[in-house]
Amino acid sequence: MSLENSNIWCWIIPALVGIISGILGYLIGKGKHASVLDQGPELKKLEQENSSLIAELEACKQQQASQKTETKKDVPVASLSNTEAKPHSFNPVEAKAAFGKRVKENDLKIVEGIGPKIEGLFHNFGIKTWKDLSEVSTNKCQEVLNSGGDRYRIHDPASWPMQAKMAYMGQWAELAKWQDKHKSGKF
Repeated sequence: MSLENSNIWCWIIPALVGIISGILGYLIGKGKHASVLDQGPELKKLEQENSSLIAELEACKQQQASQKTETKKDVPVASLSNTEAKPHSFNPVEAKAAFGKRVKENDLKIVEGIGPKIEGLFHNFGIKTWKDLSEVSTNKCQEVLNSGGDRYRIHDPASWPMQAKMAYMGQWAELAKWQDKHKSGKF
C-alpha cells in the first residue's frame, strides 16, 4: 500500500502545482489586461485634450497674424469699426447683383469658408444671424469648429466675423470684392 500512496502523490502534487500556477497566471494576466483597458479612455482623453490645445494654439497664431496684417489691409473702415452703425435693411437684389446668385437673409454660408455643416455647428451654439456671427471672437469661432471634430481643423475662421459684419451692414459689393481678393477667406 505504501507503493500506491507514493504513486498517488506523484500525480496529485504536479496536478496541484499546475492548478495553482494556472489560477495565479490567470489572475496576473487579468490584472495586466484590466490596467491596459483602463488606460484606453484616459489615453483617448489626453489625446483629445492635446488636439484641442494644438487647435487653440493655431487659432492664437492665426489671430496674432491677422492682427499684424489688419492695419495693412484695404478693408472698408465701416466693417472694422467698433461703433455700432445702423445696418442697411436686407436687399436681396443688391446681394444677388454682387454675388451673381440668390442670397437668403442671415445665410451664414455667404461667409467664405462656411458650408452647410459648419453653419449647423454655429446654429448649435445659438449663432444664427450675420449680426450674431459678427459679434463673436475668432476664438469662439474656433471653439465652434472644434466641437465638430478634427475634420474642421483646416478651416481658418479669422475673417468670418468681419465678413458677417459686412453682410449684416449690407456691404455686398465690398464683401464680394474682399472674397475675390482673399482666396478661401484667408489673408
